[in-house]
Formats: sequence, structure tokens, C-alpha cells
Amino acid sequence: MNPAPLTTRQQLMDLLTRHPCTARDLASHVHLAERLVEDHLAHIMRSLERSTSQQFVMEEPECQDCGYAFRNRTRLKRPSRCPRCRSEAITSPRFSIVAKQPKGKKGG
Repeated sequence: MNPAPLTTRQQLMDLLTRHPCTARDLASHVHLAERLVEDHLAHIMRSLERSTSQQFVMEEPECQDCGYAFRNRTRLKRPSRCPRCRSEAITSPRFSIVAKQPKGKKGG
């Protein structure tokens, strides 16, 4: 008896728990268009907001020319241009799923 095959989102979540990936990396692994992977990532991100054990992490893209970091970005797509130097040499955001850190008690 063979186990049921994983859904596309399950495959993506499995890849993201193992190591950080760009949308392009994920698209090549699951044989989908990058745009469809971004749609799946948005759903995964919303699903994990309710999780008590895991969280979705996006490593911010950076300009390769001036080093500008796109902090607090919510869009999953790679930015097209740097607002500081107008360069189009921008790294793609990398995504991962990590275990949530338990909230420890502060005290001494």
C-alpha cells in the first residue's frame, strides 16, 4: 500500500522546512510557474500565522549594487528596482519555515 502523494503545498512546505529557497528554486522543484508558486506561498504564509509550532520567514531582498535592504516587505515577489540607486540588480527573497521559539519568561 503506497502512501498518498503530497499535494503541491505540502511539497513546498516540506522543501521550506529543510532549507531556505527562492520562488524560482521552488518552482523548479515542483515543476510549476514561479507565479503559481508565489500564490501557494501566500496561502502557506496565511496558514502558518495560526500555527503555534511553525512560522513562515522571508529573508529580505537586497540591492546588489548599493546594499539597500528591503525591510518589512510583505510582497513575495522580487522588487524590480532599488529606490535608492535605481539598480535592477536585486536579490530574490528567500523563504523558509522554522520552528517558533517558545516564549520564555523574563526575569532574573
